[in-house]
Amino acid sequence: MVKTVDLPRSTAAGLDRPLASLGGLLRDWLPRQRWFAGKDRPVTDLSVLSVTELFPGCLHLLVHADHSQGGGASPSGDCYQLLLGVREHRAPRLERAYIGRAEEGPLAGLAVYDALYDPHAAELLLERLRIPGTVGPLRFEAAPDARIPGGLAPRLLDAEQSNSSLVYGDSYILKVFRRIQPGINPDLEVPGALAAQGCARVPAPVAWFRTTEPSPATLGVLQPFLPDAADGWTLALRALAAGDDFATEAHELGRATADVHLALATAFPSAVHEEHGRTAEAMSVRLDAAALAVPALRPFVPGLRGAFDALATCDSGPPVQRIHGDLHLGQVLWADREWFVIDFEGEPSRPLAERRGNQSPVRDVAGMLRSFDYAARQRRPWRPEWARRCREAYCAGYADRAGWDPRKKHALLRAHETDRAVYEVVYEARHRPAWLPVPMAAIERLARWGG
Repeated sequence: MVKTVDLPRSTAAGLDRPLASLGGLLRDWLPRQRWFAGKDRPVTDLSVLSVTELFPGCLHLLVHADHSQGGGASPSGDCYQLLLGVREHRAPRLERAYIGRAEEGPLAGLAVYDALYDPHAAELLLERLRIPGTVGPLRFEAAPDARIPGGLAPRLLDAEQSNSSLVYGDSYILKVFRRIQPGINPDLEVPGALAAQGCARVPAPVAWFRTTEPSPATLGVLQPFLPDAADGWTLALRALAAGDDFATEAHELGRATADVHLALATAFPSAVHEEHGRTAEAMSVRLDAAALAVPALRPFVPGLRGAFDALATCDSGPPVQRIHGDLHLGQVLWADREWFVIDFEGEPSRPLAERRGNQSPVRDVAGMLRSFDYAARQRRPWRPEWARRCREAYCAGYADRAGWDPRKKHALLRAHETDRAVYEVVYEARHRPAWLPVPMAAIERLARWGG
């Protein structure tokens, strides 16, 4: 039996009361979640920015996890979206979602769990999206022609990712953003704009929800689900395991990437060329920060900086434009003999304004080239020739559609690939230390002059 919890919504007193029940539980639970961005920094303070009773037994919260070290330091940290279920009794079928039992405050004595694991709560969340409306500061909206059927069975995807995704009846997928930043999320903005352009490479948004408090922000997006699709990472690993080439698929993927870039250039017009000096400087700053965080990177800094110095003086490349921002084999799907591109959120660790800004399309190309290298290093012995053929085929396919060849922009491509590898080193050191040798091998290669 689910107990209804009646909480005040937007008053200052209301924000303090749930924290009395949840503060201790969340301080322990949040850092252990895959999508929590501050694993390398202790949570020094936790505050509730917004709390809404979404439906009986389910609370929607926006919480701020502060990582300040005291001594007058300004607040630092991130805002996270939580959907918490509350029950009188601990449910065995929700054991994996169990957070703890509140010992004090308005939820004292109740079992608290991650509601996205609860099929009943997931069904009610879809009902909110099916029938647009408001609940406190939350706004549920849908595309004008959306016709979402009811009664679709939900399941929570178990993939490693920075958000949480629910699949409904193999018809729709709902991405629930975990780390929230003010503004429209690119994963809603970009697919919507591409759908208006008639670009069939990207599934169009069907419904979404957002908040108006404490600042306007996108919270989740519902899109069509491709039930028979396989992601590029899975297909690449299958090919490697079977000893098969992947060049044909890589060539088609290059063409698909160019199709998306061309549609983005039309949807978000820009005739501005990249300021290579400013871009190189930003890359150097990221390199310095990465070297401080990962000592293994330090011996290679001079060689890596050479790639950025070469970028600062190279000829103009293609105009900057809206791009994917975090393109790799896990962000593309093969279905119906076509490649589709998904997940336009960009690198979650970067500010939203930066992810929504114009950047060189070479950055996306570099991300995919790095992904081929990642795939080739998943089996021993490493297959460098497999990766090289994929790189060549991908760039050739891209050139067929785009009208320019990334391979002929050597300094530009090398700099962006280096910048991506530096990002990967920091990511792996923080989240998957066992994978650190993969980007470090690329760092050694890229640090040599000429890459």
